[in-house]
Amino acid sequence: MTLSNLRNITSQFGRTDLMPVLFLGHGSPMNAIEENRFVASFRKLGRSLPRPQLILCISAHWETRGTWVTAMSNPETIHDFGGFPRQLYEVQYPAPGSPEWANKTKDLITKTEVGLDYNWGLDHGAWSVIKHLYPQANVPVIQMSIDYTQPAQYHYELAKEIRELRRKGVLIVGSGNMVHNLRLVDFRRLDGDPFGYDWAIEANDKMKSYILNDDHQRLIQFRKQGLAFELAIPTPEHYLPLLYTLALKEKTDDIALFNDEPVGGSLTMTSVIINPK
Repeated sequence: MTLSNLRNITSQFGRTDLMPVLFLGHGSPMNAIEENRFVASFRKLGRSLPRPQLILCISAHWETRGTWVTAMSNPETIHDFGGFPRQLYEVQYPAPGSPEWANKTKDLITKTEVGLDYNWGLDHGAWSVIKHLYPQANVPVIQMSIDYTQPAQYHYELAKEIRELRRKGVLIVGSGNMVHNLRLVDFRRLDGDPFGYDWAIEANDKMKSYILNDDHQRLIQFRKQGLAFELAIPTPEHYLPLLYTLALKEKTDDIALFNDEPVGGSLTMTSVIINPK
């Protein structure tokens, strides 16, 4: 999908009480400070989105035992990476948090006991993309963690319990990467033209087909989809935010893809937008 298509897709948001839902391929932390086609797309999307009451982010970079929601008033900007330029570590995204919305989110979930967290803040899976959507950091942001002890079906069902937030002005954002195998990245081609290994293209194409056809069960059962999926998802933390996003789709919603490119051979930036008709 082109950048111009994004505006057409989001132009109808004002006609419904439902907020859109996003899955954003966040890629390298350097996307927070570099100028490229991916961040340009995020910025354009941000200008088209309705202004939310709150952003709830499910990031690949906050895995916990059990499920937690950040509940501090002023979350810190966490630089949870190493080996990058000093400029990246100096980035701050001072969006407020919301203890009130943390408690509302906690109360919606009955599948498990949700804890309130006062220590985590905003990791780079959250701030590195949200800063392009809302650069003034004037929308409250909370995060919900990924329970690493639970299977994919559990996460999909848990996400359904927060559907009501879409009707309360909350923009729910999953942040990860559909294809994410850092061990096999060709760093020489990470910043160049789109490049993906055959298995990465195969896995990404199948994922896109399942997404567009609402075949969520095959996506949930990703371990049964063959070798390409095994290579694309060696560990599930970057993939699971996609399932949170898809679980929130209503039957009447539209769904579209953007930033649909492979980078470095073994990563894809493919992102998803769900919006009401």
